[in-house]
Amino acid sequence: MPDIADSKQLTYAESVNRALRRALDEDPTTLLFGEDVAIPGGVFGVTKGLHKLFGDRVFDTPISESAILGGAVGAALVGRRPIVEIMWADFALVAFDQIANQAANVRYINRGTLNAPITIRTQQGSGPGACAQHSQNLETLFAHIPGIEVCMPATHQDAYDLLLTSIHRNDPTVVIENRNLYHGPKQPVRLGGSVQPPGGAAIRRPGSDVTIATWGAIQHSVLAAADTLEREHAISVEVLDMRWLRPFDIDSVANSIERTGHLAVVHEAHRFAGLGAELIASVAERGIITRRPPVRIATPDVRIPAAPTLLSAVIPGTDTIVERIRALVSSPVPTA
Repeated sequence: MPDIADSKQLTYAESVNRALRRALDEDPTTLLFGEDVAIPGGVFGVTKGLHKLFGDRVFDTPISESAILGGAVGAALVGRRPIVEIMWADFALVAFDQIANQAANVRYINRGTLNAPITIRTQQGSGPGACAQHSQNLETLFAHIPGIEVCMPATHQDAYDLLLTSIHRNDPTVVIENRNLYHGPKQPVRLGGSVQPPGGAAIRRPGSDVTIATWGAIQHSVLAAADTLEREHAISVEVLDMRWLRPFDIDSVANSIERTGHLAVVHEAHRFAGLGAELIASVAERGIITRRPPVRIATPDVRIPAAPTLLSAVIPGTDTIVERIRALVSSPVPTA
């Protein structure tokens, strides 16, 4: 938790804005561009005021994700440090070639003589009334690509810190935000300070009975479930925010399991082939024994509905998490 005395009360969106402002101010090679990021200030208002402060270094682009990301690769190769916004993560699929085959390969095909310091800001997640092309959670696709780093800040402080880290990286980084977090309550955010290295999970809540590894906005449902489990069922939950999905901090997961003996993974993305499976496989490869088999709590393998009532039935909520964790901790211990 940042020191209140050295902090400013900001929304999540304002925290992102402050990180972008700092990066643009400190490094004149930094550019910020994308659809509606300059004059309108972003479709969610996240980049508001930056064009006025930094002029043509913050500019709007045509509605072409391929052009945005292709231009970012070209700008990076001639010494610029581009930050691009893809309005919805779903839209990055239109330009997946530029991410997977171009940006990710720059260092490799040039034997390390060139790099691509590109930051791709996007947002994803399910929201009432969104359609199937605006609701996908695609972090696993990005994290699967060698040469790409991926983070998902779920707190206001991380929205500031992780974005700055990403902008200072010399390889492409995908920063996945969530529109449901942008304009919620303000929290203290420590501005300034040194830029942190990538990687490292954060313990959002210590516990002794079960470890829940999670990331993204669903972390807040996990924390609410942990409070209920502690208060109503005397189950102590340790909540790990993985934050960085590439590099992936499996050491923190292993250390937590040693304290709790149980593991659950909660993510908003679809269950099949999600990063929860990778995490559990990594735990198994290390020979870490849990008291009961780990569980994955995730969105079933269906398209995301637009209707709010159907959406709430699909995305794991607090009640579902409570029920699954109770079942995990109280089920009979398997015998050999």
